[in-house]
Amino acid sequence: MQTKPAEQIKPAEISLLLVDDHALVRMGLTALLEMEPDFRVVGEAGDGSQAMELFARFNPDVTLLDVRMPHMDGIETLKQLIQKWPEARIVMLTTSDLEDEIERAVTAGACGYLLKKITREELVKAVRQVHAGEACIPAEVAKQLAANRGAPRLSEREREVLAMLPRGLTNPDIAKALGISLNTTKTHLRTIFSKLDVADRSEAINVAVQRGILHLNEQ
Repeated sequence: MQTKPAEQIKPAEISLLLVDDHALVRMGLTALLEMEPDFRVVGEAGDGSQAMELFARFNPDVTLLDVRMPHMDGIETLKQLIQKWPEARIVMLTTSDLEDEIERAVTAGACGYLLKKITREELVKAVRQVHAGEACIPAEVAKQLAANRGAPRLSEREREVLAMLPRGLTNPDIAKALGISLNTTKTHLRTIFSKLDVADRSEAINVAVQRGILHLNEQ
């Protein structure tokens, strides 16, 4: 976690908070963004808890937040920031173009969703848009959102049940792990299969991974 003295921040500047678990990414973003004379990176956080701490300290104009982070991912961090500071202007900046993560971020209150392959000029333009009170959803991201609009969404409990499937747990095992009845577990599984339009557990896992609902490397 890195910060800059508050006295260095000028009133006319756009203050920025960078949240990414890769230090080199934060370093590169800082160098790129501070090429703009009115941009000032006031803090760099490597995880969600640091982001909460630095936001409380600096109340930045715009926060750039990665989706994939250990411990507390970017979408959960986004939810907690918005819950505590509803006026926060937060842009997801990530490599993930998975439809579920895009929709969850926008639904949770992100002002924008940018992919890390964008140019410096596009990033600067997006920061200025968000700072001015506008949303910033690039065409390719908007297309993903539109394609998924209307699709049934899994509830939080259904996501918890789904997350148990790659572990090879039986229905009784899942019920015990989540503190629910066996019948409730079976009902959740039937609903998950219906919403994902699949026939069995293996297919459910594959579709969920493709859509970004499930991440096997986090199991």
